Amino acid sequence: MIIKPIIAGNWKMHKSNDESISFVGKIQKRILDDELTEIIFCPPFTSLFSIVGTLDNSSFSVGAQNVHCDSHGAFTGEISVNMLDSIGVKYVIIGHSERRHIFDESDHFINEKIIAVNSSNLIPIFCIGETLEQRESGLTDKIIKEQIELGMAKLDSIDPKKFIVAYEPVWAIGTGKTASVLQVEDAHLKIKTNLRILFGSKGEEIPVLYGGSVNENNAESLLKVDGVNGFLIGGASLKVDSFCKIIDIVKNFER
Repeated sequence: MIIKPIIAGNWKMHKSNDESISFVGKIQKRILDDELTEIIFCPPFTSLFSIVGTLDNSSFSVGAQNVHCDSHGAFTGEISVNMLDSIGVKYVIIGHSERRHIFDESDHFINEKIIAVNSSNLIPIFCIGETLEQRESGLTDKIIKEQIELGMAKLDSIDPKKFIVAYEPVWAIGTGKTASVLQVEDAHLKIKTNLRILFGSKGEEIPVLYGGSVNENNAESLLKVDGVNGFLIGGASLKVDSFCKIIDIVKNFER
């Protein structure tokens, strides 16, 4: 099965509402609508509604950077699945390393979010990855296996068109360091294997993105890696030229 390539830009805590609208407008002028490639913008919560409106009737999609597992309640500062769905958001990032390591989100809490999102109209972008200490201790395979099993626990079945996994080695996020081709290939093979064990052939069809200092200079070599179905991009997604160049590389890559 040919998996549709995906390019998701995680803006993190960058860009005001006006800056977000301007940025997306510039991208639309340079990148033609293309149903063969999924392009996702993940702006801050403050820009979600505006970006959804700006991209209406286009092939571009919008994702949120986080969500709470409960539908409502006394959770100051949190946003529910229903709230995101109601304004037209299609994707949501779950389990990003910054949520895990800065905000102490556990595998159990991440699993609760995945269950909530999986039973809604939204599509999760489920992030996994090891720290430098874990990799140097030879624990990469163990961490990948545990994060997948714990994060996707209680999911009896999977629709590969409604689930995305993103491998982001923590030591390569925002550091300028990129995992080597062999490291990426090995990690993605392990991820695909674990997904197959859990969900059979459907597990193998789940798109697996690579994230970790992806830029226009290394995108093509990373795309050549078996099992890489696209990118979750941080810093390079904040720059019009860089993001457009990566999109062009993915769109023109011969599979």
